[in-house]
Amino acid sequence: MHSILGLVLSLILLLHQPCSALPFGSSSGNKSSNNNKEEEDSSSSSSQQQQQRDAASSNLVKKMETVSVRGAAAKVSTSDSKSSSSSSSSLAVGVETFFSSSILDEKASESLQQDIRRMANDEYMQNFLSTTRRALHRHPELMYQEAFTSDTIQAILTELNIRYTTGWAKNIHQDVYPGPGGYGIVAHIGTQREDQPCIILRADMDALPIEESTRNIESFKSLNKGKMHACGHDGHVTMLLGAAALLKRIESSIQGTVRLMFQPAEEGGAGGKRMVQEGVVNLSPKAQYAFGMHVWPTLPTGAVASRPGPLMAAADTFEIVVSGKGGHAAMPHLTIDPIVAASSLVVNLQTIVSRTVSPLESGVVSITQITAGDAFNVIPSAAILKGTVRALSTDMLIELRSKIEGMVHTTSMLHGCNSTITFSPDFYPPTVNDGELFEWSKQVGGLVSREGHVRNVEPTMGGEDFSFLAEAVPATFFFLGQGSGGGGDEKYHLPRTDYGLHHPSFALDEEVMPIGVELHVNLALRALKKLSSDDMEDAVKVEL
Repeated sequence: MHSILGLVLSLILLLHQPCSALPFGSSSGNKSSNNNKEEEDSSSSSSQQQQQRDAASSNLVKKMETVSVRGAAAKVSTSDSKSSSSSSSSLAVGVETFFSSSILDEKASESLQQDIRRMANDEYMQNFLSTTRRALHRHPELMYQEAFTSDTIQAILTELNIRYTTGWAKNIHQDVYPGPGGYGIVAHIGTQREDQPCIILRADMDALPIEESTRNIESFKSLNKGKMHACGHDGHVTMLLGAAALLKRIESSIQGTVRLMFQPAEEGGAGGKRMVQEGVVNLSPKAQYAFGMHVWPTLPTGAVASRPGPLMAAADTFEIVVSGKGGHAAMPHLTIDPIVAASSLVVNLQTIVSRTVSPLESGVVSITQITAGDAFNVIPSAAILKGTVRALSTDMLIELRSKIEGMVHTTSMLHGCNSTITFSPDFYPPTVNDGELFEWSKQVGGLVSREGHVRNVEPTMGGEDFSFLAEAVPATFFFLGQGSGGGGDEKYHLPRTDYGLHHPSFALDEEVMPIGVELHVNLALRALKKLSSDDMEDAVKVEL
């Protein structure tokens, strides 16, 4: 299926490549200047026609992608094969037995895990996961612009007969981030009864402004120039859709509600905050737990990792404008040089963490971009610096922001310059795993991990807007190892999967996707069981 689709896509793209003009006849190089206008008009018309052909080609490709993923989804949801039907029936029975058994019944728990693993790895699920993920990978979209991604998710949910709502995560800062937003989706599987528990499973869906250079994935490489799924969000969406397909097949046996949260604009746009503000937690029934996960290239494929407390950092971005007085580079005494001021500022900012923050605390202040001047002999009138600030607590992040502002003001003033600093509209709080819930969640993660346990990892200074969910409701966030694919040896046409997140050669190990499906489904079913049992215990205590 993948090879046929790849061949058809290649033919479509080939047919719509622009043709080079051929110089027919001996007079082809002797055109009169009177023809220049006609040539310009012809060129403009040709360019417009090519754009129209490209747009038509792109729309055709997207329609084919939608047909392909819906077909794969249909096979997952309505497969007539004996083995698949048997597995589905077995899991439904296993779920019913699990919910009716004691929370300490190890036999029912083990049987449930085996059934989930079998279904997450059958041929129909494998085909669905690969087909869906590759379709999303071909069409990466930046935050608040995820139209195709959202349409694809909706098409699959419709095929699976899963109820959902759209229009989530509207962009309220269009002056900062282009795009209208509203491409988020919230779906429900289960009873949706107020008297039964509800949990959230979340996946992010936006891509990055990176030109893809991943090798050996020509059949599904990014078709959107300068855009790439370099953080694995195409895999995150696919894993949650796979879990949705599996959960839907046993919906009648689920006691409670599983809320699926497909979230746009994670890469700096605070889409998670938008959805929390719009009420994703407080929908009826109100969510009591939330779970999320992220593929992690520095861990081997099959490993599951996390930690209690802060797992990922609070994060913010900033832009500094240092304004001076421009002039001739040969006469610096007649100028106020913003480049010298900016250079001092870069060095001075590094003393904030090293000399004003306790060595027992964690903090990062990094300048990542400097822009100034357009000529070698001109001192510009302004310099622009951009960067990021990170910490493992919101209080420390706010403290660092304040110190950055003070350093910018005093350094600029020392050099006779003016300055402004602008932070992002929404800083990210740290992603904090609820301590009590983590102790339970790591047992579930251990069932899924191919290592038999959840690795305890150090916090990372990377940011993640799952943090907004974790502030609103007890939550656990996991890292899924994916660094073993290809083994660093591409002779078998497998891309290496140990490149870091946001690297132009990043590649997802597709072997991790069934593991993600397993983890989502186990967390959902077992959390609902836990919450039901906790409610019963509380009711007994009240009666006593």
